Amino acid sequence: MPFDLILRGGRVVDPSQKLDAVTDVGFAGGKVAAVGSGLKADPGTEVRDVSRYIVTPGLIDLHTHVYWGGTSLGIDAEEFCRLSGVTTAVDTGSAGPGNFAGFRKHVIEPSQVRILAYLHVSHAGIFGFSHRIMVGESEELRLMNPIEAAKVADANRDLIVGIKVRVGLHSSGTSGAVPLDIALEVANEVGMPLMAHIDHPPPSYEDVLARLRPGDVLTHAFRPFPNTPATAQGTVKKAVLDARERGVLFDIGHGKGSFAFKTARAMLANGFYPDTISSDIHQLCIDGPAFDQVTTMSKFLCMGMELSDVVTASTVNAAMALRRPELGSLKPGCVGDATLISVRQGQFDYEDVVGEHLIGDRKIVSEGVVIGGRWWHPN
Repeated sequence: MPFDLILRGGRVVDPSQKLDAVTDVGFAGGKVAAVGSGLKADPGTEVRDVSRYIVTPGLIDLHTHVYWGGTSLGIDAEEFCRLSGVTTAVDTGSAGPGNFAGFRKHVIEPSQVRILAYLHVSHAGIFGFSHRIMVGESEELRLMNPIEAAKVADANRDLIVGIKVRVGLHSSGTSGAVPLDIALEVANEVGMPLMAHIDHPPPSYEDVLARLRPGDVLTHAFRPFPNTPATAQGTVKKAVLDARERGVLFDIGHGKGSFAFKTARAMLANGFYPDTISSDIHQLCIDGPAFDQVTTMSKFLCMGMELSDVVTASTVNAAMALRRPELGSLKPGCVGDATLISVRQGQFDYEDVVGEHLIGDRKIVSEGVVIGGRWWHPN
């Protein structure tokens, strides 16, 4: 089969194949067709010289809010993804069973970028999240809609990858962990993983982890005090180690209030790397401190993670969390998504959610995007 597109001569970093080499990547029919040197171009093949760049599988941002226009926290997925090198944006609970149909029809289906979703167990999802209005949708138990959530999740398995719930002082208030228990019932009913948001206690970090099953995702995993995974002495809490051993996945979900350098330093010093790196991009953090996926990745690069580990947490690990092995890889036959990045040297000012600054010496920059085997980036 002739190639539709060849990316020629880039440094290909694909952790799913333990590949880090200068080579070509060919795409045909919307899929990765071949990886190897000297791929032959036909007259109709678009060939791009990417020798100045690093080629990775298409980046997956496991925690975004992209129900633009339907929720106050939503951002425009296409605009965001072009700039940040993301080929799959996973919306995490912006919509619930009461408004998922609109999210699907008006945002997901027309979008050029792939959007998958965790469905919120609360009827209208995250409906009151803005500078002026902040309503914890999990606080009012009358809004929990497990019956309809199960129906909607079952009817939209092509797009819905799991169930979402937010618990903590700001999101579930006096209802505590009860919404989490309800969401777990739904997840069990439909056979999907659950993503749990955690903020200030109650419930405690340990209480939330104790409920999660293998394959479930705890987002905001490296959040600041209170409800941090690290002890005051800088060690990893036993409940956190036990949960990882059990198969619980730890996602960053940076956002406006959920990532601290102090926590991250402690966790990384103990060899506890995040399973997935995600931005939790929304209207209140797109202009800082999160900014985007590549900025979040850059913070971990500057804190000592190897580039291959940072890419792993944004590609193949995210695909496994989604149970979508056709994503996050440049193996022939996989979905034809790729991201071109460069790692710039210099002095870059990074900020966490509590105002601590880190002057880093490197910055990951998106240089181009391939979606479905076609060049998608405007450059």
